[in-house]
Amino acid sequence: MAWRGNLSKNIKELRLLMCQSSPASASARAFVEKNYKELKTSNPKLPILIRECSGVEPQLWARYDLGVEKGIKLEGMTEPQILKALEDLVKAGQSLKA
Repeated sequence: MAWRGNLSKNIKELRLLMCQSSPASASARAFVEKNYKELKTSNPKLPILIRECSGVEPQLWARYDLGVEKGIKLEGMTEPQILKALEDLVKAGQSLKA
């Protein structure tokens, strides 16, 4: 999982939107609990924003160079699927630079 250390090379900002209590956001909350510390330690200068709002649909957003953004809806995904979605966003950032 070497791609985790390359987040800040390919992404300028990472945002995770979720509800504090809804079942739809449960896997997003689990993802943050399991992965935030490692991601932040590997990428200390990368802004990783956790936005909580009652009733919001869980989403993962990446901002790249020149203000380009890509988002993924996380409802119905498991924690490993969210990790895979993040990896796909990192790879998308690599392709934008090429």
